[in-house]
Amino acid sequence: MTEEVPLRTLDGKEIKLFGKWSLEEVEVRDPSLKAYICLRPVLLPHTEGRHEKRRFGKARVPIVERLINQMMRPGRNAGKKMLAMNIVKRAFEIIELKTGKNPVQVLVWAVENASPREETTRIAYGGILYHVSVDVSPQRRVDLALRFITEGARLCSFNNPKTIEECLADEIIAAAYGDPSSYAIRRKEEIERIAYAAR
Repeated sequence: MTEEVPLRTLDGKEIKLFGKWSLEEVEVRDPSLKAYICLRPVLLPHTEGRHEKRRFGKARVPIVERLINQMMRPGRNAGKKMLAMNIVKRAFEIIELKTGKNPVQVLVWAVENASPREETTRIAYGGILYHVSVDVSPQRRVDLALRFITEGARLCSFNNPKTIEECLADEIIAAAYGDPSSYAIRRKEEIERIAYAAR
């Protein structure tokens, strides 16, 4: 009888992201985001859009791949997944050098800190538009956090000698430690401030 090899290992070795970083010890502190931050061990974060046809399928896409997909967002980098993957990989190497911690753990902290808990929606009542404060669903919180982090990195590197990798690494580190200089943290606070005023 052959011995079954667990899913988390490959030829008896642990599966590490890009062959470097373990996802075993990465922990999600926010209980509401636990189900939506996927930390399934993968060697290369490239699921080829298998989640597309399933409702809430993106919750099962590894969080690093979702960051890579956000890096492809505007027309300039659209469809260049290998370019985006290399940007994220180099950014993770910079994060490891600067913090001495697992970059995936730092990314998870950044997503937790940069995700807004409250925002506004428009309600038409008798021909008049009202802005009403609403709670944000956990899936949308993760989406917004990743969008703000990549937006901040893109704006930082535009017209700047600093590379996109350095900007992304700095943005993730700043968001992870709640630094007010982080673009993602500023956007989150702005959204929550507007929602608080619309209560």
